[in-house]
Amino acid sequence: MKVLAENRKAYFEYFIESKFEAGLALIGSEVKSLRNESVSLVDTYVQIKNGEAFAVNMFIGRYDKNNLEKTDERRTRKLLLHKTEIFKLERAVKEKGYSIIPLKIYFSGKHAKLEIALAKGKKLYDKKRTIQERDLKREALREAK
Repeated sequence: MKVLAENRKAYFEYFIESKFEAGLALIGSEVKSLRNESVSLVDTYVQIKNGEAFAVNMFIGRYDKNNLEKTDERRTRKLLLHKTEIFKLERAVKEKGYSIIPLKIYFSGKHAKLEIALAKGKKLYDKKRTIQERDLKREALREAK
């Protein structure tokens, strides 16, 4: 499994409750761009409309050698999930105030996959506590050496 891009800020900004693996509906030149690792998950979020999940604002760069298609780099892309998974995500977002965020994009075999998470946003004091715990771990590692 080759990870192409990772949303590292997600672990700092959110409490991750559960993870899902979703396929991506892409066109040919986008797959080639992914293989060149021309992708970014910054400012990407997942939205559910009419029983379908979509990745909004995901950047996949243009493939240099493609002269035929001029696709939008930040177009909305459909996620391939089971109906039950979409129902769980939609219910959690509506009722409990969760968000659906992408964590990483990778190839599983020859298929591009997006790992998404059901997450709850952290408050400012939670973020400060995370920073404090990370600093304590670093000091402990330094003392151990």
